[in-house]
Amino acid sequence: MTTSTKSRQIRITILVDNQAGGGLKTEHGFALWIDTGDKQILFDTGQSGLLLDNAASLHVDLNKADTVILSHGHYDHTGGLAALLSLTHSFDLYCHPAAVYPRYAVRGPEVKSLQMPRSVMSALDRFPQEQLHWVQQPLMIAPGIGLTGPIIRHTDYEDTGGPFFLDQAGQRPDPIDDDMALWIATESGLIVCVGCAHSGLVNTLRHIQTQNPGQRIRAIIGGFHLASADNIRLQKTVEALREFAPDQLIPCHCTGPEAMKVLQQGLGKCCRQGMAGMRLSFTATPPMVA
Repeated sequence: MTTSTKSRQIRITILVDNQAGGGLKTEHGFALWIDTGDKQILFDTGQSGLLLDNAASLHVDLNKADTVILSHGHYDHTGGLAALLSLTHSFDLYCHPAAVYPRYAVRGPEVKSLQMPRSVMSALDRFPQEQLHWVQQPLMIAPGIGLTGPIIRHTDYEDTGGPFFLDQAGQRPDPIDDDMALWIATESGLIVCVGCAHSGLVNTLRHIQTQNPGQRIRAIIGGFHLASADNIRLQKTVEALREFAPDQLIPCHCTGPEAMKVLQQGLGKCCRQGMAGMRLSFTATPPMVA
């Protein structure tokens, strides 16, 4: 076996978020552009064609996407797929079969549909089926890049993060079984990308470590869905994150302002508010090859 000493850069750009810098547009949604050198990955698509506007402003060429991942089926992570398909179909698409389920947020008399837009579901029906991958277990999509598949849930303080149901009457709780995360292995640890962490951020990180024994968590980027979390959950999350000791923690989208304050107070300088336009770069050494 030999090892190349030439390093490469993994570049991650936040394309869509609830907050934005540099004159970019905002919406309640999330999307990441991940360039590993060998692969160009779009992780989630936001909720609308705003994805295309921000990508153009950031000089990200979405036509170069070879992989698109939907972390789960909610509209604010899948709605931009229809706009993307107006540009290109030249990518492999990964999502869980439950991503297309009807689902709702039910708060008393208020019922809101959260499901994947029908325009996107129609587009999936027309999408080349050989390029559509239904993910129901851990999956490697490239050397050193994996999808968790459904995440095992162990903690007693984490839940899905809201009043989520599979019916409008609020009788069938939605476990959001389609929730999954992406991880990228580097010699300095794992880079983890989450959409909303509906399985619980701590559950997600522990699940990823079981798939990568002995690997530390280097960075965590995405929505943590802690906006409605109580103080017990927030403090236990902070305690767990201290044990993971990531170099960078980038909360985005659905994390919530109060949770953001608690995370920054508890974890210090490693925790920075994510927003559209933020660019992150990680040095990685190629793996050993024969």
